[in-house]
Amino acid sequence: MNRVHEILHTEYAYQQGIFGKGVCVAILDSGACKHPDWKGKDRIIKFRDFLYNRKQYYDDCGHGSHICGILGGTGLASGGYYYGIAPECHMVIGKVLNYRGEGDILEVLHALRWIRKEREHLGIQIVNLSFGTGKDTAKEDIEQLMEEVEQVWNDGIVVVTAAGNGGPDHGSICAPGSSCTVITVGAADDTIPVSINGKIIQNYSGRGPILHCIRKPDLVAPAGNIVSCGLAGGWYGNKHLYVVKSGTSMATPMVSGAIALLLSVYPKLTPKEIKEKLWDSCDDLGRPEEEQGAGLLNIKKLLSI
Repeated sequence: MNRVHEILHTEYAYQQGIFGKGVCVAILDSGACKHPDWKGKDRIIKFRDFLYNRKQYYDDCGHGSHICGILGGTGLASGGYYYGIAPECHMVIGKVLNYRGEGDILEVLHALRWIRKEREHLGIQIVNLSFGTGKDTAKEDIEQLMEEVEQVWNDGIVVVTAAGNGGPDHGSICAPGSSCTVITVGAADDTIPVSINGKIIQNYSGRGPILHCIRKPDLVAPAGNIVSCGLAGGWYGNKHLYVVKSGTSMATPMVSGAIALLLSVYPKLTPKEIKEKLWDSCDDLGRPEEEQGAGLLNIKKLLSI
């Protein structure tokens, strides 16, 4: 994450005293373990297990904890070295993925409807979806998912989702990132070979265009070999407190974290206004729009325009 902060110019935000304080991000994923990097009052303000209905927050996969660390980890266990983009934001955790990082559309739909219902009570302003549908997903399930994420957006909640790792073919962005409405994040550095699901791959980031929308993904962020929170067995109970993961799943919470920084300064911005600010503040990498969208996330520019 130290490398990511340099690339995205996050130090500008911290020099201004902007850390995402007061902004709540809902993360639908495999859960969150009890990690030192979000130990403290009101960091995780609500946990909901849509798979097994357990009451205490946990993560039996590790994917969700890694996402939480990228988005809002404090870096406590690393002496402040591996900290997230918005280290003072609040997090609502919805467990919709199992120990393999797999899930069912029904649980995701249930979770999205729950977020819509609880958004005012919990103050949810952003939803992070670091997952996508597989090639065998039924068309009607995809349509339901797309309809629900767009309704979350229409309710005034910013939805940030991954482009998926199914590239480099044209039109390879997975749902719900294939929605024209939501903010879809691709990988800025997928030319570098990385290990994803036990395979060494490159040029994996989902590419546009999609139906009715030429510019997809909306933007890109670093995705390769990202160091973030691992599965801690308890407070400081695991030597592997940080692990390396790669994929557009990792790029997505960087954008969610950047939006949390933005909303902590400008809380009245609408999802549409936020998307436009992201577009206007990106660094053009000189690649086709179907690969980079508007370009690379630049947090200094985002907070300055």
